[in-house]
Amino acid sequence: MQWVIGGLVLAAVAMLLHRVLYMEAPTGAQVWVVPALSEELQAIYQPMAEEIEACATILSVTLNEAFGERGANRHEMAWQNVHLAVGEWERLTELVVGLQNLLSKFLPTTTGVVPVRYVATCNFKSQPVIEYEGLYEFLDGVLFSSKRRFSLQLRLMLRATAALSEEFRRACRDGALTLDPSDELWTRLDYYFHDFDLIAKETLLAFRTLLACQSVDGAQRLALELQILLERGLRVCVSPLSQ
Repeated sequence: MQWVIGGLVLAAVAMLLHRVLYMEAPTGAQVWVVPALSEELQAIYQPMAEEIEACATILSVTLNEAFGERGANRHEMAWQNVHLAVGEWERLTELVVGLQNLLSKFLPTTTGVVPVRYVATCNFKSQPVIEYEGLYEFLDGVLFSSKRRFSLQLRLMLRATAALSEEFRRACRDGALTLDPSDELWTRLDYYFHDFDLIAKETLLAFRTLLACQSVDGAQRLALELQILLERGLRVCVSPLSQ
């Protein structure tokens, strides 16, 4: 019993020190400054950001059209638009998950302190993501190492992306079979996209943060791997660092 009480006391002290040391604001209200990038690093960041933002925009427009058709009681057309959205969702998933994996790969070799942006889990709406909320907030409160906290965020976003994609595909498949017009199903689709879009934005912010902490050699290697990730369905190019 004594070791249990001792463990709880240590956890409470750790959370208190964490907030003091990192000057954390209340959930969702933390002040976080976007890292500045040099021209060379911006040339690496921008293509991936543009590709992800383009995919997210296309996905949003396609889903909005589906909701519009559903509102007009054209349910078959609505689900045809949802079917189109699935393809864009898959492309966005490929980019976001690929970027998350790259960040996890380059994090251990990053030197110095990696600034950590607190992910306000209260902003998420879907059940698959909310299920991770309690564990994430507890672990984020007791970890001191910036790299470990950054790694924790990456794992949260990676698992949440996988869960959202699975649920989105299942909902689309089941709904298309019956042309389901129910508010419950369409609300879930709306929540899935809301959370996926939020995760994509948080992933880009994490990318920008880690990129700002890279050495010249590390940034060059990261740029080459990003180019490989973008090759399929490429709309933009990654510029390598100038020598």
